[in-house]
Amino acid sequence: MTTLVTGATGFLGSAVARALVARGESVRLLARPASDRRNLAGLDAELAVGDLDDAASLVAALRGCRALYHVAADYRLWSPDPAALYRTNVDGTERLLRLAAEAGVGRVVYTSSVATLGRRADGGPADEATPVSAASMAGHYKRSKFEAERRVQAMVRDHAVPAVIVNPATVIGPGDWRPTPTGRVIERAVRGRIPAYVDTGLNLVHVDDVAAGHLLAFERGKIGERYILGGEDMTLREILGETARLVGRKPPRLRLPRRLVLPVAYAAEAWARLRDASSEPLITVEGLRSAKTRMYFSSARAERELGYRARPALQALEETVAWVREQVG
Repeated sequence: MTTLVTGATGFLGSAVARALVARGESVRLLARPASDRRNLAGLDAELAVGDLDDAASLVAALRGCRALYHVAADYRLWSPDPAALYRTNVDGTERLLRLAAEAGVGRVVYTSSVATLGRRADGGPADEATPVSAASMAGHYKRSKFEAERRVQAMVRDHAVPAVIVNPATVIGPGDWRPTPTGRVIERAVRGRIPAYVDTGLNLVHVDDVAAGHLLAFERGKIGERYILGGEDMTLREILGETARLVGRKPPRLRLPRRLVLPVAYAAEAWARLRDASSEPLITVEGLRSAKTRMYFSSARAERELGYRARPALQALEETVAWVREQVG
């Protein structure tokens, strides 16, 4: 059985690909023509050059495949062209899954995000059943992933595609070359360039544990259901403090009120537009709006139904910081 992995040059997609190859599966990797392929070094897998916008390339990549892990996404909390997020995350997902159904793919794991889930008013860990609405999605990334998940669920209800949905929390670990928004924060913290923090929290999880969760979802997940793949909850102050400890720096002690940082985020985005920058600013309006509540989540369902397990968050952070230090010197 050939398995197709999209987003395979990315941080999480490459981890999923490595886990599949390690298990002895025949793996095909969808990669854009100009993508950075450092994460594919030494990986024994077939490469299919294509793009979610190019239906013909998707048809070719899906040929002969009986399994699909759709990990690819445009993961940016700011973009000079917000429509690009919807083209990739929404339209690209629907196009791929419909073509997968036509190709006879027997089972799909779709990578969503905890960004699509509700938050608890008391700040406690949310789960798959926590109430949520489209109106609560702050920013284009969240809205695009929310709409994409809804379309996947609709296709499942219409018996168009046999998909299981996974919702990774804040993924960290070695190999975050691009890097992700959280990876950028850790990188700057390693360099001692995060002098202050806002009061928020994240659920940190190692990339390899999330990859293993994808395989468990394929094997044991219920069609149409979603599973949070997370680790442990930590405040941003704790994350920055532990990072500082690991590199022998003093942790930031200045807590900034969100209302004071928001104008800085607007200014940073305006400056990025003026420079015609494609990379997002370190501080974004969407990121600050998301930080209004702590992004804490429970993986209890995945643990119970899939046998999912994640290593301690501090271990994941240690491995991340060690890798970042290797890269930045």
